[in-house]
Amino acid sequence: LLGLQPPEADPAAEAEAALFFSGNRVPAGAEPAAHCYCGHQFGSFAGQLGDGAAMYLGEVLGPGGERWEMQLKGAGITPFSRQADGRKVLRSSIREFLCSEAMFHLGIPTTRAGTCVTSDSTVLRDVFYDGNPKHERCTVVLRIASTFIRFGSFEIFKPPDEFTGRKGPSVNRNDIRIQMLDYVISTFYPEIQEAYSDNTIQRNAAFFKEITKRTARLVAEWQCVGFCHGVLNTDNMSIVGLTIDYGPFGFMDRYDPEHVCNGSDNTGRYAYNKQPEICKWNLGKLAEALVPELPLETSQLILEEEYDAEFEKHYLQKMRKKLGLIQLELEEDSKLVSELLETMHLTAGDFTNIFYLLSSFSVDIDPSKFEDFLEELTSQCASVEELKVVFKPQMDPRQLSMMLMLAQSNPQLFALIGTKANINKELERIEQFSKLQQLTADDLLSRNKGHWKEWLEKYRVRLQKEIESVGNADAWNTERVKVMNSNNPKYILRNYIAQNAIEAAENGDFSEVRNVLKLLEHPFQEAEGFQEVKEDAEEEGATATAAVCSQESRSRQSYCSKPPLWASELCVT
Repeated sequence: LLGLQPPEADPAAEAEAALFFSGNRVPAGAEPAAHCYCGHQFGSFAGQLGDGAAMYLGEVLGPGGERWEMQLKGAGITPFSRQADGRKVLRSSIREFLCSEAMFHLGIPTTRAGTCVTSDSTVLRDVFYDGNPKHERCTVVLRIASTFIRFGSFEIFKPPDEFTGRKGPSVNRNDIRIQMLDYVISTFYPEIQEAYSDNTIQRNAAFFKEITKRTARLVAEWQCVGFCHGVLNTDNMSIVGLTIDYGPFGFMDRYDPEHVCNGSDNTGRYAYNKQPEICKWNLGKLAEALVPELPLETSQLILEEEYDAEFEKHYLQKMRKKLGLIQLELEEDSKLVSELLETMHLTAGDFTNIFYLLSSFSVDIDPSKFEDFLEELTSQCASVEELKVVFKPQMDPRQLSMMLMLAQSNPQLFALIGTKANINKELERIEQFSKLQQLTADDLLSRNKGHWKEWLEKYRVRLQKEIESVGNADAWNTERVKVMNSNNPKYILRNYIAQNAIEAAENGDFSEVRNVLKLLEHPFQEAEGFQEVKEDAEEEGATATAAVCSQESRSRQSYCSKPPLWASELCVT
């Protein structure tokens, strides 16, 4: 993107690159700055936030004439660091580095990661907020995007919030709001600027309509690969529709519509199934921040007319491709998708692997091959042991009993310390866990096969309609498989894969990070040259004997298999 050559072959060039991309040497022409913004965090206005750990270096014109902003994340204290140290650690930096690239190669709009530079300097971090801090290595990631401006950038003008009393630092500075709108629209939406150069309100309305549609399409893409962002605050929403700020994100393994990837999201506000409505809510907050330059009644009408329709349209288009429905667009397709997801949920199926397997199903599959296919499909569903981990009760029975009594006797106090949804979820876990004690592996397999047979018959009927509408069934099937294989990834950045790479890196072996990166660059097929990467990795690994045996045994899990049992214990906050 920036026109730089990889420095690996030249140690002197690599050392120089490390100086620039760790923030120890400022590139010529750079004017480092930190960006001021506000945000609604978990639904409440937090007031002034800003880049507490990110340093903007400037803009670069790439070889193709594209304009890129460069930003160092984790390079130290900024004016917005508050009580923090402005540092990021190896663990979170590797996750951002790998996921930025994974999303790009999945075809999802995202900021990019150029480099990841670590050091021997350490900072103290309490990873799980449980009073057990540990020293971790300081690390800096070079982030690249057309812009890092967010919804929250426009919330700096917000007057005192009626709930929190907090306000933005630039209340009544409409001159800055006008300047920012002019900059954003003329730079990143030039076609809109050109079309409405003589009418500011119409121009601003067209801009809001476009960011509404881009955001709807972005979240539809997330839903179709099982990506959960984790912290969809307004300050983590890009003004040009990119995936931005990779923190406690996670790709969903076992399909669960209520999946929460962020261990500190206690109410499940940013659960997988809530992402579309949360992004719409965030757009509502952006609309409020644009007043008076865009009247609220205008933006609210745009939001209601455009967002849901754009999301549904893009989501269904993508799901049709994932199911190989390439010929016809039928009304019943939406129901077929819903029933597939319901079957996945009932059988605790692996979201990524089940979609990937469906390309090997055909209308005229013979009975013996169908049984083999069914066997393979059900092998991607959770075992009894895995389900026992999933549904293991999380509350002390005495605590649950007390909470239930409190809900009856003092609802106001109960509302302060717990939620009805959390209690209902715990009661459901207890019920499911109890049923699992009597369930055998054979019973589970039989039940799962029944659910999948039922859905596959509906899928077969729908595929038959495709065949009846084409002249050449073989050509159609070849194209169907091709479309499915380019829309259903084989490899995603599962938490356990990232964790293996992080543990190796923390022990001085960076080969696994390179391995995984290579893999994520080819998510839809067996990565070309992956064997060679492994061989190089072994040489580097030989010098890092601290990457202990337990780590090696963990790594032997196939990169495309459903997660091992230990992965359910991983918690990202």
